[in-house]
Amino acid sequence: MLAESGKLDRRELTKALLADRGGMVVIAGLGAPAWDITAVGDHPLNLPLWGGMGGAAMIGLGVALAQPDRKVLVLTGDGEMLMGIGALATIAVKKPANLSIVVQDNEHYGETGMQETATKYGVDLVTMAKGAGFPRTMFVTQPGEVPALHAAIHAGGGPLFAVAKIDATSKKLVLPPRDGAFIQHRMREAMLGPAAHHQL
Repeated sequence: MLAESGKLDRRELTKALLADRGGMVVIAGLGAPAWDITAVGDHPLNLPLWGGMGGAAMIGLGVALAQPDRKVLVLTGDGEMLMGIGALATIAVKKPANLSIVVQDNEHYGETGMQETATKYGVDLVTMAKGAGFPRTMFVTQPGEVPALHAAIHAGGGPLFAVAKIDATSKKLVLPPRDGAFIQHRMREAMLGPAAHHQL
């Protein structure tokens, strides 16, 4: 699971985190996380974001509050999380026990030219989440730590925030569906049943 850089391979990490997902909803931030969850396997409970940078964690919060009996995983990047950093305070206050946020941190803005992000210069997202009041945080750099992260995602018990340091190498694009209405409808139907479109 380690790349030549000594950091985690992001696609292998995604595959490990989504193994045995059951009915877990997965919200993926725009760019690499959306490509990665699709490469692992497109799923009706996947919500890959094509835009709305900075919104992944708050979308995850909304789903987690609306579906308290269902695990919700937000998989996003460091640039996307930095843009929506205020979400950490709101999530910590709301305390959804079923929500986990995993930031795949390659220290770059992967979709706009690989400019370095603030995490490259020591900004610590885990410490920021702790300061906001997250009861559970993790910092993952080694393959041997990934099973514990997987277990924590499924354990519940308060919102979880984790950062995984990943290799910055680009991967082959595996694009999810582009039709937002289709993605939204299939997720509602997967969560609520075939009559979901009548419950708007």
